[in-house]
Amino acid sequence: MKNLKKFLIYLGLVILAIVCILPFLLMIVNATRSGNEIMTSFTLIPSHYVKENWETVSSYFNLLRGFLNSLFVAVPATFLTGYFSALTAYALAMYDFKGNKFLFSVILVFMMIPAQLGLLGFYNLVSALSLVDSYLPLIIPAVASPGIVFFLRQYIQSVVPKELMEAARIDGAKEITTFHRVILPIMMPGIATMSIGAFVGNWNSYLVPMILLNSPEKFTLPVMIASLNSSTDIAANQGAIYLAVAISVVPVLIAFAIFSKHIISSISAGSVKG
Repeated sequence: MKNLKKFLIYLGLVILAIVCILPFLLMIVNATRSGNEIMTSFTLIPSHYVKENWETVSSYFNLLRGFLNSLFVAVPATFLTGYFSALTAYALAMYDFKGNKFLFSVILVFMMIPAQLGLLGFYNLVSALSLVDSYLPLIIPAVASPGIVFFLRQYIQSVVPKELMEAARIDGAKEITTFHRVILPIMMPGIATMSIGAFVGNWNSYLVPMILLNSPEKFTLPVMIASLNSSTDIAANQGAIYLAVAISVVPVLIAFAIFSKHIISSISAGSVKG
């Protein structure tokens, strides 16, 4: 009976892994097929239209330029999200000051408000500041990330004892030095975990860049790929769309491969407290 349960668990995990991998495999296979083949048949056998699909992509936009534009937005935004969210979470978790719980409640409220509701007001603000067609409105708002602040606050309370901060004070360290030299290294697994999601979100962001960016040479990769979807010959461009999407996924996979080990350590951190 024990072996049967173990077999069923492993069988379920294998099936789940196949279900998760299948969309990626299908994306790669379709990147090698023509639009007509994709529209008329389903197969996991690669075809020979990679060159044609690449030529179609190149005729619509500069893929390398789109990569650089997306990196220019995603990397600084991810850094700002991680650093300032960690700083805010540290203050909320480690300092007892008047209004602490109220501020935390406000953060929880903002977590429940869809970002799309403020899109019109955000555009009006950006327009009033003459920042339309600029990358700054795509990067600076990353400073405020309620969801990541909430996660890191709970993470700090699980892994960082207040005695550690008090010991740093006794040794003569200033508050900001304590954060950078003592607390921040301990928080790195949690920050890395949240940074993966922040990078993926900024890299795949489509709606806000589409509204704010007007110059084609400034378009991020998702906006450029959307030009294939909005073309007049969308059926013939299906293979090119899959090829562009497959290439755009590469930085996300690299970021996940580098930081994925921190996910387990950050999730299990609370279980070893005490």
